[in-house]
Amino acid sequence: MTATLLTAAAMAPSTAATGDGSASYRGCRLEPGRTTLTVRSGGLDRVVVVYVPHGTAGQGRLPLVLNLHGSQGAATWQLDGSQLEETAQSEGFLVAAPQGAMVLGAGYQWNVPHVTDGDGPDDERFLTDTITQLVRTGCADQDRVYATGYSGGARMVSQYACDNPGRVAAIAAVSGLRAGAPVAGADGALVPDPETCAPERPVPVLAFAGTGDQINPFAGGGAAYWGYGAVAAQRRWAALDNCRRGPQNTRVSEHVTRTRYAACRHGAEVTMYVVEGGGHTWPGATVPWPPVLGTVTQEISANQLMWRFFQDHERS
Repeated sequence: MTATLLTAAAMAPSTAATGDGSASYRGCRLEPGRTTLTVRSGGLDRVVVVYVPHGTAGQGRLPLVLNLHGSQGAATWQLDGSQLEETAQSEGFLVAAPQGAMVLGAGYQWNVPHVTDGDGPDDERFLTDTITQLVRTGCADQDRVYATGYSGGARMVSQYACDNPGRVAAIAAVSGLRAGAPVAGADGALVPDPETCAPERPVPVLAFAGTGDQINPFAGGGAAYWGYGAVAAQRRWAALDNCRRGPQNTRVSEHVTRTRYAACRHGAEVTMYVVEGGGHTWPGATVPWPPVLGTVTQEISANQLMWRFFQDHERS
């Protein structure tokens, strides 16, 4: 697929006047397939790779899924590794893969508030600017904006939901769910810091975690940015969303268990798929992943499950 660099000016949508003096969009100005956009944010020109599914011309605004790469990753790597474009094509939604600006190894990392060392760009503003630009093109439906991410991208998506719950209708974190920065609790164990995640509205949360993850350990520990485990993160989101039922555990396959909190405020839910022996990987991916990251389960598809979850949680 050919990538074309577009500036904000080149992306200005055609409009038609309406009776109330506002403008209505005539349709998405981006070509089907992959397009590389330049998003001006915080004084920087930032990269976003967008996939528009073929055959959606004339259908109006589409749901948008932000897809954030992990640390040392990049936008195209995330699209290739997650294979989320295939789901977007079959289900009819946009995928936008923003790219970090802080160089790390052969790729980039995200400036996650409260935990990333050193100065860096305001990546929460960058995600907001990306959403705004795609809405202004006439492509994205602002009431159906969702976000997923892998590893460091999952940590970034989690914090974005903490601080900008009105911008995303739901999130799905793969190998990296957070609910605020780690802080020492009363007994000295690391727990989610309530001062760093206090959304004013509930956020539906889906997560995928492997018990064999050596990068972001399921039970906690590991690097300083990690600290508490996946269960603590899910439990905290259930409290933030005022969930009244759960956790309910359901075995969905030989090695996968679903843990769900329900009856949450404003119809939210907090669900996690735990892969016994699963690695720091994207469930259901069929492209090669580095063996050092561990097992990639084929018992579930993160893409299919997250899209089903997103469909159930349009922003109200």
